[in-house]
Amino acid sequence: MDLDRYFDRIRFGDPARVDHATLAALLAAHMSAIPFENIDVLLGRGIRIDLAGLERKLVAARRGGYCFEHATLLKAALEALGFAPVAHLARVLVVQPRALAPRTHMILSVPLPEGTFVVDPGFGALAPRVPVPLAERREATCGGEAHWFERDGAAWTLKARQDGATQDCWTTTFEPEGPADFAVANHYTATHPESPFRNRIMLRALLPDGRVSVHNRDLRIVRGANAVTTQLADRTALRTLLSTHFGFDFDELDALRVPTIPEWS
Repeated sequence: MDLDRYFDRIRFGDPARVDHATLAALLAAHMSAIPFENIDVLLGRGIRIDLAGLERKLVAARRGGYCFEHATLLKAALEALGFAPVAHLARVLVVQPRALAPRTHMILSVPLPEGTFVVDPGFGALAPRVPVPLAERREATCGGEAHWFERDGAAWTLKARQDGATQDCWTTTFEPEGPADFAVANHYTATHPESPFRNRIMLRALLPDGRVSVHNRDLRIVRGANAVTTQLADRTALRTLLSTHFGFDFDELDALRVPTIPEWS
């Protein structure tokens, strides 16, 4: 991995040591610089999760991505720095109940002397911006948001409190997974007709004082204690938003098809 180029992309210049402070700083820099977005899925482009492809898209082309892209890139950076991250699959609980949810979300656990921490840069609007300790009911807080784990036997569920509401995020047994497992899950997420990523716009970018999130046409901008919710009028408004807050724009977006926005399909 070209660490210097990655560090330049995320504007990371802190001393890099194998400790919690570096883990937290790297996660914060990564999430602040590289947004969450599923535009390529909606455009029918293939989603590559090999390191060379990710460096071309997320680093060189300054694009964003979803969980498999974020977590794979961050995992490579952590390994290059001497950390020992472990990759796992989780069942997302935001859209479907546990019994129906496939294992289609990629997360990392990182062992440190003071305990194991979970980093999840690619969970969109509910992604924790700080490492979450893998321990029951130990909150990790940032900017008015809180995340913590609850345990039921072997299953750990990530909980989030954001904008006054508490929500189940995902659940996993933290079984280590291999490259083939992520390739299959990524293929399903990017190509299956019933995948949420194939059917709706999902975006999140962090601001110095807040965040921007989009679900289909619903746009929410949070700055400090102030939140404004509006709707994107059309594809032109989407392109302006992407250019302003996500760092990219291209003409192909004028023909973007979104199945759950009838006038855009």
